[in-house]
Order: sequence, then C-alpha cells, then structure tokens
Amino acid sequence: MASQRLLIGVDVGGTNTDAVLLDPTKSGPSAVISSFKATTGTDVTTGIEEAIRTLLRQANASPSNVASLMIGTTHFINAVVERDASKLEPVAVLRLAAGDYMKNTPPFIDFPPALTKIINGYGTRISGGVQIDGTEIGPIKEAEILEQARIIKAKGLQKVAVVGIYSPFDEKYKQEYQVRDVLKQALGGDVEVVCSRDVAGVGILARENAAILNASILRFAKRTINGFKRAMKRLDLRCPLYLTSNSATNSIRGASFLSSNGKQTESRYVVDIGGTTTDIGCLLPSGFPRLASASTEIGGVRVNFAIPQVESIGLGGGSLVHVPESVEGRFSIGPDSVGQALREKAKCFGGDSLTATDIMVAAGTAKVGTSTPEALLETIEAARRKMKIMIEDLIDRMKTSPEPCSLLLVGGGAFLCPPELVGVATIEIPEHSGVANAVGAAVADIGEAAELMVDNDKKDTTLVDVKARAIAAAVARGAKEDEIRIIEEDVSGIPYIEGKSKIVVKVVGPVDYARFLNSTDIDVPESSTNDVYDETKKWEIEDVKAFTEADIDHDTYRPNIDSNRVWHLTETDAYYISIGCYILGCAGGGTPYGSYLELRQVLRDGRDVTIVDIEDLADDALCGPVAGMGSPVIAIERLGGNMISEAWEGLQKHLGTMFSGVMAAEIGGSNGFAPLHISNAYNIPCIDADVMGRAFPAFEMSSLFIGANDDNINHLLPVCLASGDGTAMTFSTSKDALAVDKVLRAICITMGLAAGITARPCTKTELQNYSIPKSQSLSWRLGRAVVRARSKRTIANVHHDLITEFGGPQTAKKVFEGKIVGIGNTIYKGHSYGKLVIEKLKDYEKESGSIGGDDFGPEKIEIPFKNENLLVEGSYKDGEKKILTMVPDLIIVLDTLTGEACGVPEYRYGLKVMVIVAAAHSLWTSKRGLEIAGPKAFGYDFDFVPCGTYTGVTSVIDEYAPKA
Repeated sequence: MASQRLLIGVDVGGTNTDAVLLDPTKSGPSAVISSFKATTGTDVTTGIEEAIRTLLRQANASPSNVASLMIGTTHFINAVVERDASKLEPVAVLRLAAGDYMKNTPPFIDFPPALTKIINGYGTRISGGVQIDGTEIGPIKEAEILEQARIIKAKGLQKVAVVGIYSPFDEKYKQEYQVRDVLKQALGGDVEVVCSRDVAGVGILARENAAILNASILRFAKRTINGFKRAMKRLDLRCPLYLTSNSATNSIRGASFLSSNGKQTESRYVVDIGGTTTDIGCLLPSGFPRLASASTEIGGVRVNFAIPQVESIGLGGGSLVHVPESVEGRFSIGPDSVGQALREKAKCFGGDSLTATDIMVAAGTAKVGTSTPEALLETIEAARRKMKIMIEDLIDRMKTSPEPCSLLLVGGGAFLCPPELVGVATIEIPEHSGVANAVGAAVADIGEAAELMVDNDKKDTTLVDVKARAIAAAVARGAKEDEIRIIEEDVSGIPYIEGKSKIVVKVVGPVDYARFLNSTDIDVPESSTNDVYDETKKWEIEDVKAFTEADIDHDTYRPNIDSNRVWHLTETDAYYISIGCYILGCAGGGTPYGSYLELRQVLRDGRDVTIVDIEDLADDALCGPVAGMGSPVIAIERLGGNMISEAWEGLQKHLGTMFSGVMAAEIGGSNGFAPLHISNAYNIPCIDADVMGRAFPAFEMSSLFIGANDDNINHLLPVCLASGDGTAMTFSTSKDALAVDKVLRAICITMGLAAGITARPCTKTELQNYSIPKSQSLSWRLGRAVVRARSKRTIANVHHDLITEFGGPQTAKKVFEGKIVGIGNTIYKGHSYGKLVIEKLKDYEKESGSIGGDDFGPEKIEIPFKNENLLVEGSYKDGEKKILTMVPDLIIVLDTLTGEACGVPEYRYGLKVMVIVAAAHSLWTSKRGLEIAGPKAFGYDFDFVPCGTYTGVTSVIDEYAPKA
C-alpha cells in the first residue's frame, strides 16, 4: 500500500465516533478498507485519534498514504442548541441600513432570551444597504464606521457581524467588505469580522442570525479545529483537513455511496433508524440532499443556512411501546425512549421496559439481547402494524410525487422497518450501513452557490456570469475545477413584479487533492493554556423572560380596552392578529412574521398602538387606507422603513388636510399590520375595518369601489406612493381601472420593487356603508382560536373553533382534509398563478380517532390561485366534478399540524392540510361586488354560488370594553 492514496471519514456523534478508511479508486462497499467505532469522550479528539489509529493499523497503512481527512461534527451546532456559554462569545452587529429601515427590528429580535443574554454584545445601524437591483440605498461613510470601531473596542468585543440590506446582490459596491476592511484596520487582527453575504442568502433577519451565530462560535470552532490538527500531528497525518455537515447530510450521501444500485437517475430516500428517532432525507440525482425551505431553526434561532430537508419521528430501537389498558385506549409507540439505556431497560436484556426492539425480537425478526421477551401475539401484531404506518407516513411527508420510490435503509434500528411499505418500490440495506455517516463524510464534495436579481432582457448573459462566479468560489474553496458540476440552475420571475427575474446557481465538485499532496506541514498554533481544546460545558439558565404561547392563559386573557372604548394592543394581541391575518390572506398577502416582530418591538419599547370601532369615530373623521405594495420578496430583506409613513404624509400634503384615523387597505397577510405601525408613528387610532376583508391581487378590488358612481375608478383616487428613501408620487386620475394597476406597478418598480401606498381617505359614513367592519377583531379571534387549540392540544379540531369565529356553520365550513399531491406555480405579469391539488387521506394516514370520514365527499380537490386562492373544485368517485366554492368567498388552506395558514410559498407535496371556506361580506356578494371580485372578474364563465351566509363578526371592543 506504499503508493496508494486513501481517504479517512470520521463522524463525531454524541455517543460514538465512527470512522472509515476508503480506497478512492473504488466505489460502493468495496471501497471500505476498514471501519471502527470509538466512544465519544469529553475531549472529542481522543475518540477521533483512537479511531484513526485503529483504521490504519487494521489496514496496515502508513499515515503518508492518507490524502484527506474529512470530519463531520455537530459540536458547533450543539453549542448553540445547548446555550453553552463556554463556547459562545458576545457579538457586535453593524447593520448597513440607511434611513429608517430595520429600525423596529433590532438584532437578536427573534433569538431565545438565554442566547440573547450570552451573544448580544452590541447592535446599531449605519449608512448603507442596496436595493434588490443593486443600486445604493445609502453610501458607506468611513467616519461612521470608525466611530463604531471605537465603541466596539471600548466594549471589549472581539467578534463583529456586518449585515447589509440585499448584500448578496451587492456586486458593484461590496459594502459589507468595505466596512470589514475599515474595521479590521481600526481594531487590529485580533478582532474577527463576519460578513453576512459570505454566510447565507436573501432574507435579512435569517441571514443576520446566521452571521451572528458564525461570529459567536468562531473562537470555539478554531479551538476545535486546532485540536483536530494537533491530533493529526500526533498521528503524523500530513493531509488537508475538511469539516463536513454531520448526521443527515453525511448519512444520505454515505447511503448512496454504499448502495449497490450504482449511479442514480432519480431521487432516492434515505431512512436512518436510530435508538430514539427515525430520520428521512432525500438524495437527488445530483448526489446532494434536497434542501429545506428558505429558513430553518438552529437552537430556536431562525437562519437560512443551506440545511438538508429532514423529517423525523419518535421511533427508534429504544422507543417505548404503550399498550392500552382497555379497548377504548390508544396504542402508541414513542416518542419517549430508553435511548442509550437499552441494554439496561429493554426486556430483551432483562429489563422491564417494552421497547420497539423487544417487539421485533419477540416476533423472531431480530436477534438482539440475552433473552426473548414475552408478549401477546396481538400486541406484537399491533406494534408492527403501527411501526409500518409510522414509517410510511414519514416517507410520504418527504415525497414530492405519489409514484413509488426507492428507499435506502441505514442505522442500528433498521430491523424495525418491514420488508414492504406502501408507496415504496424497493428497499435496500447497504453493506456497512452502520457507518454510513462516516462514509458520507469521507466522500463529501465542495459546494457553492450564487444568486442575483436582473432585468429579464439581461438574464441570459447574467446567467453565464453567475455560473462563473459560483464555479470560481468553489475552486477557491478547494474543488477540482474540471470536475465541478451544476446541480441547480433556476431563473424565475418575482411575484408581483413584472420584468424582473432571480437567478440561482448551485455547483459542487470533488476535492482537488493534487493541490494539497505536496504540502508537508500542518499549520497548528502552539498549544497554550488559553487555547487547549476543552469540552467543559457552561450552560446558561434561561432566566430572561419573553412572551411565549405558554406564558398566557388563553382562555382567560382579556385585551386592554379602556373606558373610552379604545383598544390598547399588547404582545399577545399582536401575536393573535399575526396568525389571523395570514389566515385571511387566503394564501396571499405575504407572511406577517416580519411585521409582527416590528410591532412586538414597538410594544416592548412602551409605545401605544390603538384600535377603535367605526361607530366611535367623530362624525368629521377622515381615515386613510394604507398598505405596502410590491413583491413579498422585498419584505424579507428591506424591513420597516418609512415608505408607508412617507406615503401617508405625501397624501396629507397633497390634499392639504390631516387624517384622524388609519385603516388597512387589506387585512389579509402582512398588510394587516400596516395601519398598526401608522397608529404608533402618528399617535392616531387604527380603525377596526379594512376594504377587502381578505387579500386580493388588484388595487380596484376594494369594497369602496362598490360605492362608486358610474363605476368610476377615480372614486378610489388620489393615491400616494413612496419609496421610503425620499421619493413620493401622487396619482390623481385615470381613464380606467386597468391603467391604475399598470401605472402603480410601474411606479413600484422604480421605487425598488416595493412602495408604501396611502389611498383617498374615507369619511365615517363611507366606512359605515362600504368598508368591511371588524376585520382586526376577526383576525384577533382567528389567531386566538389557533393558539387556544394548540395550548389544549386539540389542533386536529381547530376548524370547529375557526368556524365559530367566522360566524358559525351557516357562515363557514370545512370542505376537505387531505395531503397536497400536486403544485403548479408560475409567475405571469407579476402575479403568482398556479393550481394546488389535494388528495383525500387514506384511513391509515389519519390520526387515531378520525378513521372513516365523509364517504360521499370528493376524493380530490383542485384550488387554482392568482396570488390568492380562487375556487375549490371537487372530484368524486363516480367521475363527477363540482365547484364547491369560489371567490369572493374566502378559501383557506391550513397546516393540520399547526393550525396556521399555508400561503402559496408554503405549498409543498405531502403536507397534510385542511381546507375551510367562509362567506364573504355581503358587499362582495352584491351585483356590483361580484363584478369587481367575483369569478367572472378572474376570467371564469360561471355565476357565483355562495358557500354560506355572512352573519357578521363580534367586535373585540364591544365584548371586552368596560360596561357603563
């Protein structure tokens, strides 16, 4: 073996450290020369060193034969999850956000309190930031940076995160790098600066959080890596060291490598059954795992790292089997588990706990332990049937189509899986599957990604540049240039915005070992007492309180309404309203999450946000409808700012009058929060009403238009649009409604693809006759219903509570429950068009207690959408198709696990959902209302048939105001 080059892969787990020695000239199980499991100790390098020594000794190989060492570890993530103050450092956060962007969403706004206490060193905003098209919001000012450097130095902070608005699209100015260079020069080499654009993509809060965590963990990461390097020196290894992601990614990749099926041409699913959980991931034909959605959570912190999509259930070899004491009882397995105590507690080892392993030993399908447990045949059959259903359901949640899939099974608990599963064509348990994680680490590729927003007429040439940028970045990280392959290339439109596309390119390539083989030295700092690898933990006790669902008794909670019938919002109210607004969005309107965080911060700062009823307004009151217009993509990056405030002031100036109240132009989605921010900024009340009662895709779909003489669109004008950085424009007259929409969208594009809008103010009489009253109350009630159901663990029946809040069975109903089996989505003229297909659940897919159901209902439904859901069409067993409900009635898709709304961005295959419908306000079902927003307004050639009768909403103010 003197001239052979070998690869070592190590997977550091909480209990065991797995290692493999691979021959890179071979593939599959034959590439595994040796493997070993060591115990993971307090100092993880001990287990690594022991494993590698054993591997080399077993193979009679010299350390000089090793071409690379790949180590997969979750230690860095675990430090965050465990709130380990010994490994996390405080961080200063500098935001590049000119104007008032991000003012009400300070750094750490959605961190768990204990992590905030450890990591929050300092945070501020300075000039900077770019628009989605790369143009500057504000320039970098060196004097500001130097002033911040003085503050950071005075606070003794050693880690800085620099976060600029749309920094991933900042190719011209590279503002984050400018700030980094000035800080490094001013603060010296000991201070480390992390630029957010180097960490994650678009989505400023999630990217900022990711940058903060990276900065906080840097010292521990370097200490850990130096520990690995010292172990390499002791082992006389002179090869490059790489760190890979642990667990799911390595398991998926390792299973694929070990599979006997060779090169794959379709997606395969990897199921890893351990002692406590069963995890599933999807291996794409590219050789990389399918990634999770735009954001995920690490230790309770929302980030947008590229993390594999993994679904998990509480089923493993140590899972406890719960046998009901009576016929009416519920048979269940897990999620509690004996875990690492299997050898002491499982019956097959002489213990007294009935585990999933005991069931398989008693059934004769596994040989584990020292004895065969005694169990009733019916218990064995029931448990095996339950495990089969649990695994099938888990697989179905991960699948993206109903076609049978191929399955790779790994992990020590693989024997729990039956040989045949519904929806699975083949099941393979590869050789060496017990060390699949370590194999996956050994064969890891290097990946990079690049994204950019461009004008449609430049997308072809820009795509070439983006590809080149991604490839160059991968090569710089050590990938072999001539073997880099593109695994994702996406050019897609941006919702609500015409003429713009987003380009995303992802590439991967194998490590270029030839670049490193001539290196004979490993750069390891000399050991010192301050830098020795140490695994002593220092947990931070969570003694800082913040609002959570569990802090409030949602049955007894009362909103704060004073003797003048003014509703003063609390954090709890804002939380309820955020959930309710997305429900009323009917899949559109954008998530209110960012707007909710802003308002929560306003309330925490002691500011007052108020809501009043229409009937309590002065007779001469003037109330302006407000909203944000443009793409929801902007709202995830350019948070806050003054665009709605500037539009508000611009229209007041244009009309020469001051408005006495504010209201939502649309209650659905994030725009339901727009008037609440104006209420705070100008100390005026928000009216408990809006002019849509939901979300709609067009400006003219306003209930105020119903009252227009001669159907004149100028009844809704003037409107003022503002950019938030000094540009405002008032639009006074138009020849028709189509021209209004085109002009408003054109203005919006020039303002950075998003703008604040304030429309003509309404009188009290007009609101009484033509607004949708009590819409803030309705959103509050819907949100409270969801949270109450979650706190009582009755979320499966949340539709009953929601129907009650809508007005009862005569107003709303559940029309379907099933799982999403099809999604079509395209961007056309700035709108999201598509169709959602939901299929009826089979009995075995349902939760216990809900077996059976409506045998006469549809087998499948289809929901076309244009930003918002338009209608529900049912397909029946006999082939009949029937329209079940349609606009302007509200069509709402809810996640059955959380009870919260699913918007178009959340639609995905396998998601279990329920569909409820609610009658629109009677204004919308009038002749003129249907002309504006009925089915024919969306191009359908049939008449409107209502799903029920609108009966009104109970006002929160009426119910909770002090009685005289």
